[in-house]
Amino acid sequence: GAAEESAVHFVGETVAGRLTRRAMIPEGRIAVTSHGSVRSVRGSLSTRFRGFLMPPSQVKIVLATASETRAAMFRNAGLTVGVRPARIDEDLVRASLEAEGLQPRDIADALAEMKALKIAADDAALVIGADQILSLDGKVLGKAGAPAMAEEQLAALSGKTHRLYSAAVVQQGGKPIWRHVSEARITFHALMRDEIAGYVARHWDSIRHSVGCYRIEAEGVRLIARADGDYFTILGFPMIPLLTWLRQRGDIGA
Repeated sequence: GAAEESAVHFVGETVAGRLTRRAMIPEGRIAVTSHGSVRSVRGSLSTRFRGFLMPPSQVKIVLATASETRAAMFRNAGLTVGVRPARIDEDLVRASLEAEGLQPRDIADALAEMKALKIAADDAALVIGADQILSLDGKVLGKAGAPAMAEEQLAALSGKTHRLYSAAVVQQGGKPIWRHVSEARITFHALMRDEIAGYVARHWDSIRHSVGCYRIEAEGVRLIARADGDYFTILGFPMIPLLTWLRQRGDIGA
């Protein structure tokens, strides 16, 4: 997303403190595994039965993101959402978390949580923060600030496999109640320099806000030799796990 104003109280927090705070999620909603993945906990029979009756529009969802791609995912799934982008300085926060030694997966999770908690909403609303991190050989690649930087990033990705971590955190009443990080692995063809330059020149306006400076839903798919992972994860959001959770809660039906 675009540059966003800093959430300073997170930047100075220790890793241990942040992990402790993440664990303070109401029991009976989710369980967090040792690998950081999220496993839904089965609700009551009445809650599960209610999921088949409630219309999708009954749950109030606020997206704390400026991403039109993510908003379109929700609309295409038949959900009405409000959009209120969270304003944090992502580059500053990301650099601080990297300096603390957090892994790319945890950085994506932390940024998603910051965005969700940045937006105030009524207690009934589900506020969803999201972030995507690209990791190449363990190093996080940020968004390019200029076409020349985009060309350098694509050259670095050429012929290699990188990982995409797409994170989502849901907060309600100011407290995180669900989180998930999905992973995809993308392998690029070996790209020629003139091929890279031509791609960036044609698509700079649309790729400048994308991690890795490519879009798989457009011409960027031609750069890819192999993709392992969920399509929504590659686009930047763990949509299927979220919809499954909403269904188990009884917020949406079939």
